[in-house]
Amino acid sequence: MITFLIRRILILVPMALLISMLIFFAIRLSPVDPILYMVPPDAANDPANLERLRESLGLNAPLPIQYLRWLGNMVTGDFGYSISSGQRISDILALRLPATLELVGLAMLLSTTIALSLGLFAGAKPGGIADKLARTIAVIGIAVPDFFFGIALLQIFSYRLGWLPAGGRMLPGQITFLDRLPQLVLPVAALTFGMLAVLIRYTRNSVLDTMGKEFVKTARSKGVPEWKVLYGHVFRNSLGPVMVILAFRLPLLVGGSVLIETIFRWPGIGHTVVSAVSSSDYPVIMVTSMLIALMILFASFLIDVVKSILDPRVRLS
Repeated sequence: MITFLIRRILILVPMALLISMLIFFAIRLSPVDPILYMVPPDAANDPANLERLRESLGLNAPLPIQYLRWLGNMVTGDFGYSISSGQRISDILALRLPATLELVGLAMLLSTTIALSLGLFAGAKPGGIADKLARTIAVIGIAVPDFFFGIALLQIFSYRLGWLPAGGRMLPGQITFLDRLPQLVLPVAALTFGMLAVLIRYTRNSVLDTMGKEFVKTARSKGVPEWKVLYGHVFRNSLGPVMVILAFRLPLLVGGSVLIETIFRWPGIGHTVVSAVSSSDYPVIMVTSMLIALMILFASFLIDVVKSILDPRVRLS
């Protein structure tokens, strides 16, 4: 197992370096000049001032040198400064990342719990109430975009009924989690419903497939109670494909849900990314893109670990 984990970690290092090169050179070779966003319009007409600013920021150095400097700063935790606001990017992440973790973490917890429970019963008893409910949620969730569902929730429960706030993370005087709970309900509900559809469908289909396996028939023929067959044999062996979907939800913990955060004015990383793109704030774009890429690599590594635990044959392949 240790050898397997070390081998997987060693594979991630060159992949992370390759992704960092793609992100850096793709952004830096774009035709947009970030310097023009840092100076007022009258100063933009002075080439000498622009050249001095580029020199001070190290933008006149060859691109490979700029890349090595940026990579070294990333490794040491120096993410640089935002061009549009002048803030340290590490301070922006420290301010916005907890909001995204709170929103997406709750949505992932709720969607995983509901999807695994409902998908298990739907696959165990095809045609039953749980199966019909699971298929209905899956069809609606896939057909209706999560941003449209969020807008519908906003119109009904905030603007028409006035039961819940329309957006934002907290109001003055709100300190504890329970104080901020009304602000969480609508965005978490919208994000949870969007995550539910695919996860329920995968869980149901995986359970259905496992129910027809020979080891399940053998366990039943030996007189093993049905609940033990369901939880001890079917559920565990159905988790493989489901874990893949769950693990690849992890990048949302960094990137957030851009549309949901925008609709509900949630001050998270997703909203920050939209602002950075609209203002061509390439340092923020590069850092957030790299963090999301690292989360995807971590999700891939986590999938390998979970699969090796569920199926020891993976470690020998």
